[in-house]
Amino acid sequence: MGNSIFKELKEIIINRKYSNIGYLPRWIIFVIDVFIVAVACIVTHVIINSLNVKFNPVVPFVYRYSGVVIVNAVCFYYFRTYAGIIRHSTFIDGVKLLTATSTSFIFLVFFNYTVQNFSNKKVFLSTALFLTFVISFLLLFLFRILVKNIFEKYLRVGDQKNLIKAVIYGADANAISVANALKTESPARFNLIAFIDKYQQAKTSKSILNLPIVNQSKNVHVIMRSLHAEALIIAEKSLSKEETIALVEECLEYNFKVYTVPLITDWEDNKQISNQIKSFDIEDLLHRKPIVLDNKTISSQIKNKVVLISGGAGSIGSEIVRQLINFLPEEIIILDQAESALNSLKLEIESKAKTIKVRTIIADIKDKVIIEKIFEKYRPDFVYHAAAYKHVPLMEENPAQAVFTNVMGTKNVADLARKFKAEKFVLISTDKAVNPSSVMGASKRIAEIYVQSLNQHLAFGNNKISTKYITTRFGNVLGSNGSIVPLFEKQIQEGGPLTITHPEIIRYFMTIPEACQLVLEAGAMGKGGEIFIFDMGEPVKIIDLAKKMIRLAGYIPDKDIQIKVIGLRPGEKLYEELLNDSTKTLPTHNTQIMIAQDTIPNFEEVSKHIQELIENANNVSNNDLVALMKNIVPEYKSMNSDFQVLDIQQ
Repeated sequence: MGNSIFKELKEIIINRKYSNIGYLPRWIIFVIDVFIVAVACIVTHVIINSLNVKFNPVVPFVYRYSGVVIVNAVCFYYFRTYAGIIRHSTFIDGVKLLTATSTSFIFLVFFNYTVQNFSNKKVFLSTALFLTFVISFLLLFLFRILVKNIFEKYLRVGDQKNLIKAVIYGADANAISVANALKTESPARFNLIAFIDKYQQAKTSKSILNLPIVNQSKNVHVIMRSLHAEALIIAEKSLSKEETIALVEECLEYNFKVYTVPLITDWEDNKQISNQIKSFDIEDLLHRKPIVLDNKTISSQIKNKVVLISGGAGSIGSEIVRQLINFLPEEIIILDQAESALNSLKLEIESKAKTIKVRTIIADIKDKVIIEKIFEKYRPDFVYHAAAYKHVPLMEENPAQAVFTNVMGTKNVADLARKFKAEKFVLISTDKAVNPSSVMGASKRIAEIYVQSLNQHLAFGNNKISTKYITTRFGNVLGSNGSIVPLFEKQIQEGGPLTITHPEIIRYFMTIPEACQLVLEAGAMGKGGEIFIFDMGEPVKIIDLAKKMIRLAGYIPDKDIQIKVIGLRPGEKLYEELLNDSTKTLPTHNTQIMIAQDTIPNFEEVSKHIQELIENANNVSNNDLVALMKNIVPEYKSMNSDFQVLDIQQ
């Protein structure tokens, strides 16, 4: 017990003594370096005398070596060897020292031989100059190494218990740069204990930065456990996304923390490197191929055009706005009824879109009079319609609002795009419109039907200039307003539990930028009337998503944070679909975008039914209103909803 108390007291004393030490002034470093050269001169003098070398100097000993010290001091000043912080010395500081001492040595040798040519006598013994050069450089270099090691050893003694024991995956230049950055980081976050290298030979024993290189002869989690590590920092630049995901999921499964770092381009900027080391986001673990856009086609259509985005302040609409800026439209009209979100987006966009006119308009797509004035004033060439109500349980309780916004609002914007001769109208739809089980999904399917039938009606008409109507359909978007990921993040911050509606529920996911990239390309390639569906990758079990997010946050599922099943919500189904059973698909030049071929009903009939739906939205009961929606969308079968009774009656 006495030894442990003594050890704790020692750590406290060391912490208090060293943790608040400031940096030495530069002039003190300069003086120390000059003193070291003086010591090197004395050592050289002793060595030369002990060898009994015969030498008749022109000037006395004191003046001779004073000259050596002065010349070195001038070189130190010129090359600013004193400017570096000793405890953070790097290879570059060593190069500066070598340059300075080498320059002084060359100058003194040149001076010595110049004097010899004129007087046939030497000021310095060449051997003594060389010895002074070697000894001074070694002592200067050793001084910096000693200070650096002392600070690394004693300054962090008290913090070792609090640091994360980490292993770096990789042993290439990128990994070494990361390790260097983390070793010099202050305050420290990681205690590095090893490198893991898949290319290292199993029987060889090597080290970098005094850290062992471990061969990946076993699974990474086995190696981590044997090293008593807590975290893995992935710095290997040759890993594919599939290999990275496999590595991350293995670590998460065995409750190890995982961090990633971008490729290092400026290895001297250690502070920047260490700041960029971050935990994996759930978006990083999507099993998806990277999206490659046809930027030329998009740019050729968007450049110098007027573009209107309804719902432009929402998560999807705002990302479309951000990406559109890269294609240099003449003017962007951002339309939304959310005042605060619209203002925030305006402030963000104005700093980026300096050559593009950006208009922010507060308006509701249900108000056709106001929307018509906007179209008349700005006459957009492209319309991206992202405005919609999308929360499934809320729309089950408020079907009239789903009809007014998702159906009538879409009809208003689509009709005005036709009236004012927009080139293209792109509807942002959802996989919940396929075999809908909710009011929200059915309202979006009705919007799809109206847009498709309108396009077909115009295509077979005598309109020389007709608007092309295009629909894009994709699944859940990670990080969008109301999506599951922000909810899980909030629940994790609150300590749980994470709530899921069913242990078998499965969803497709995309990131917001991915979804918007594909919307832009589909809009560019569309000829009118298509429903573009996107490759959503592999479906994800929500319970697996919850467990991964808990592990990414550094907790253990069902131990540190519980997962609670609360039952399916009204209108929710276990599996989402991107296609009806009877729907066929056609490929496009982009393998991640396909065209769904649905039967398109007659426009006059569709218009008649939709007008009846809108007119009755405020005049009939919710059941009667939903019955009218089911008449327009026969495949609409309610699930976990009061409206299931309507399907039984049929």
